[in-house]
Amino acid sequence: MEKDIIVDVKNVSMRFNLSSEKFDSIKEYFIKSVKRQVTIEEFWALKDISFQVERGDSLGLVGLNGSGKSTLLKTIAGVLKPTRGSVEVKGTIAPLIELGAGFDMDLTATENIYLNGAILGYSREFMSEFYQDIIEFSELSGFMNVPIKNFSSGMLARLAFGIATIGIPDILIVDEALSVGDFRFQEKCEERIANMRNQGTTILFVSHSLEQVRKVCQKLAWIEHGELKMFGDVTEVSEIYAKSY
Repeated sequence: MEKDIIVDVKNVSMRFNLSSEKFDSIKEYFIKSVKRQVTIEEFWALKDISFQVERGDSLGLVGLNGSGKSTLLKTIAGVLKPTRGSVEVKGTIAPLIELGAGFDMDLTATENIYLNGAILGYSREFMSEFYQDIIEFSELSGFMNVPIKNFSSGMLARLAFGIATIGIPDILIVDEALSVGDFRFQEKCEERIANMRNQGTTILFVSHSLEQVRKVCQKLAWIEHGELKMFGDVTEVSEIYAKSY
């Protein structure tokens, strides 16, 4: 039986150009740039990474801070274009990468629901259909007319997660979203992810908690210094990863 590949990462490398100097103003940077006096260093955040994810799989990504996990997710989500290699994705993506990245802090929670929906490509009618579900899931019924600049980080996380997980997308990308909020809400999020997975959604999941990763994921990719160190069954890879650190 032929595999149904939904994410195909082929030899992906990502280079960032970093200035090694500090500047007191934009004017100083501009002048030195014109005079070619700015020293630029290359930083490879990802180095020749390849793997495939089958439809319905749940893949975890682990690695220390700065290993390249978030950069890899952003290339899969289409936020970043790789310097080398390619990423092929089939289907719709619900990215939960930077909590509240699409929020306007001066708008109310209700206004931000529709704003985020528009950013994700959903119609106003579609968002209205799921509006009550978002309120109930995020547990913010008494705060929907409050500007979200007054929200705590946990409240923002609940609202963002509630919006990102409406419907049944083909792919759900979750980057450290469950590290915010109390234990009870984290369990609630895990249950929703499991329900989406049972209905066919492919999950890409980043967390520093191996316990969470084992609950949510079937497979695991270990990223170290921008390279794919290990890819395979979540139990096997997580055990080796845990022993290494």
